[in-house]
Amino acid sequence: MVHSFSLVDALSLGDLKVFLGRAARIGTGSVRLIGGQGVLAVYASVLAPKGLLDDAPTVLGLRTFALTDKTVQFDEIVSIRALLDRLAMLSVTANGETGPVDVSLPPAEGLMAWAGISPPRGGWTNLGLVDAAVLERSAGEGISEVAAALPPDTGEQLVHKVRSEVWGRAIPDIDRRTAAGAAFAAVSLGFLRPDDPVALYESGPWTRLTTRRGHILTR
Repeated sequence: MVHSFSLVDALSLGDLKVFLGRAARIGTGSVRLIGGQGVLAVYASVLAPKGLLDDAPTVLGLRTFALTDKTVQFDEIVSIRALLDRLAMLSVTANGETGPVDVSLPPAEGLMAWAGISPPRGGWTNLGLVDAAVLERSAGEGISEVAAALPPDTGEQLVHKVRSEVWGRAIPDIDRRTAAGAAFAAVSLGFLRPDDPVALYESGPWTRLTTRRGHILTR
């Protein structure tokens, strides 16, 4: 069993911390870490069904990072907070360093339902570009609607119901059906920037939005 991985430099460590911090504010509190062929793929669940009868979309954020060891392989689900705690301690020792940074994995969590639904790694069809302004507008409108519908101290079940309804709607200005939750995730995870193209892909029931800063996968 693999207990650690090595990022190529302190800059990658900082990028990973930023991504995890944003994911912690909007997601489920866990991430799936898949290492292999010199790449670390970090999947964060933004929204996912909570049962067989739940029709909420699955919305995942994905960032990839280079690893120094191309032979290491692992697939673990860990707590974002536990991983951030370890990265915070590493940031002190890695400050000013230019070499690889070794990261120890926190204890694995149990299998999460959202992690059992893996998006494809290949077979994607490019559907063209999406205007980032469309995504930003959809996210802003949805955030306002969710805030207006949820008074303080709302129970978790109602919160999930409202978020599922709002973020499960299709974005009107995109030809391929894309859940509004993809726009919310792209904005909240910091993947959108002015003049940064957003490419739209599909593979079976999955849709993917890709920018230079990461990917949003929805089903």
